[in-house]
Amino acid sequence: MIYSTINSNRGAFALLIDPDKQTGSLTKLVTKAQSIGVDLILVGGSLVKRGMDETIAAIKSSCNIPTVLFPGSVFQFCPAADAILLLSLISGRNAEYLIGNHVIASQAIKESKMEVIPTGYMLIDTGGTSSVQYMSNTIPIPQSKPDIALATALAGEQLGLKTIYLEGGSGAHTVISQSLISMVCTNVSIPVIVGGGIKTPTQVKNIRSAGASMVVVGNSIENDPGLLEELVAASR
Repeated sequence: MIYSTINSNRGAFALLIDPDKQTGSLTKLVTKAQSIGVDLILVGGSLVKRGMDETIAAIKSSCNIPTVLFPGSVFQFCPAADAILLLSLISGRNAEYLIGNHVIASQAIKESKMEVIPTGYMLIDTGGTSSVQYMSNTIPIPQSKPDIALATALAGEQLGLKTIYLEGGSGAHTVISQSLISMVCTNVSIPVIVGGGIKTPTQVKNIRSAGASMVVVGNSIENDPGLLEELVAASR
């Protein structure tokens, strides 16, 4: 089960691939990812106008790393993936991202028989306006309000969600603070995933030290594929 990878004490590392932002060799990137121990490949993004099916097919033909849908909308569903992070944007109040898209996709997800991982998706303010914030029309939780972040994560767990995803947003100016991550991780019993703005091994180590079960990196790898090995090593 892919959920057991996320929930491992070893520390999981996921590479996020946005089909719209692929400018180099996807085959080369995922082949390298497999050789250095990347655990999961997430596929998706806030917009993604095209290429989900082709991207997943290219990944699967080049490596054996499980592919997990990270959908920004119902239009990004692809039955060829191994699993889906079924994201409910619990930090916002937009019904489409809390439950609306999920209703539309539910039958297709059931028929695909892929592993479903119900995920409480929480947007945290890391400076600037992120793609997630703009597309979902939601307000991120301020980092100066960790009590709100904690209460939101606890509510997600109590609703039966299986993991919490703390998201700084694509191209975040800063990373989510270690203290906020630690507060959430200490008080929930489900795995916590952290992504957004992660660019250095030190940031990865700090996130893991704060208790996060999985680190997700995307944009920094797109800009510097050679950084991937250092970030994976720092997550262990």
